[in-house]
Amino acid sequence: MALTLIPVDEARKLIREYTIPLLPEWLPLEKALDLVLARDIFSTNDIPSYPQSSMDGYAFSFDGWKKNKTLLIKGESAAGNQELIKLSPENAARIFTGAPVPDGADTVVMQEKTKVQNGLLIIDDDSLQRGVNVRPKGSEIRSGELALAKNTALSPRAIGFLAGIGYTGADVYPSPRVSIIITGNELQTPGSPLQYGQVYESNSFALTSALQQVHIQPIGVYRADDILEILKDTLNNALQQSDVVLITGGASAGDYDFVLQAAADCRVSAVFHKIKQKPGKPLFFGHRDGKLVFGLPGNPASVLTCYYEYVAPTLDRLSNKTSGLQKLNVPLAKSFKKNTGLTHFLKGWYDGKTAAVLQAQESYRLSSFANANCLIQIDEEVSECVEGEVVEIHLL
Repeated sequence: MALTLIPVDEARKLIREYTIPLLPEWLPLEKALDLVLARDIFSTNDIPSYPQSSMDGYAFSFDGWKKNKTLLIKGESAAGNQELIKLSPENAARIFTGAPVPDGADTVVMQEKTKVQNGLLIIDDDSLQRGVNVRPKGSEIRSGELALAKNTALSPRAIGFLAGIGYTGADVYPSPRVSIIITGNELQTPGSPLQYGQVYESNSFALTSALQQVHIQPIGVYRADDILEILKDTLNNALQQSDVVLITGGASAGDYDFVLQAAADCRVSAVFHKIKQKPGKPLFFGHRDGKLVFGLPGNPASVLTCYYEYVAPTLDRLSNKTSGLQKLNVPLAKSFKKNTGLTHFLKGWYDGKTAAVLQAQESYRLSSFANANCLIQIDEEVSECVEGEVVEIHLL
């Protein structure tokens, strides 16, 4: 384990080295939103499987109309019609959007371009061309053709496409199972009266919401007193049920900070502890049997900063996603000074042109995070950024 503070880039590199995508599994489409395909998907049918009308009107043979000028209306084809209708060249059939085009017909005229007199169809459309308003068989996709390639993210559009070609599910890289362990004897449940020395617990609410935002659920939430044996039992239980465990609090070096010892006793191999950053310096990262453990600081702003900068990209990689936080290089709205030695992640507001550092940057304060839409990264060797200087921001 890295025994000294490590740079932000090194921490990111080490986490990536221990993050391996989860094994693919078949999931129904209704549970596959935003997941990534683990295999190519090929169509097993011609779609549409029959020539199909694209509007309400009349179906007929183009050559028959050219020859006869008027056509005898015979029959009707509606969507869902399973009876094959055959038309001779001198006939036309009433047809509706999505309905099968009768055998012998190759063109559909919209009803607004027609008149019916004594059962005869008169077409008033000088621009009419053969095949118009007909969706040919297999025009969406042919049987055996590639529908979606491996590593495609399943958006609502992609899921609709797969359902439209007959699939009910697909092999995907699943979302990781995540557990949250909340430590801290001073924590009180929101809604209950605060006693002297207590603070309201908010980390489980923030983390659970962040995980739900990326479609990770159910989420195990545990609360552990600041007692080593209790934390060990809780961590062991969480590791058995999860791919990733997030522990909040207890990662520093106080008398009641037991995360490092509990992790060691649970056979979690430590990779690093403490990063050259503010907030979130005491971050711990370890692994056991492919499971990942993040020991997050206890202060709410530190927890969320570490989540967005380290946990969220890890969850994406476990599901073989490449998204992560969107990064932009933009001018700083107002000069900012800091000491060298630590990378700062500042809660900020990006207005589409410049990024402004918000007030209330202390690690215990969430008010700035509640109003932020980005994190502004100021590297450890930098002591001052002047107004207009380009900085890197991470959109939340």
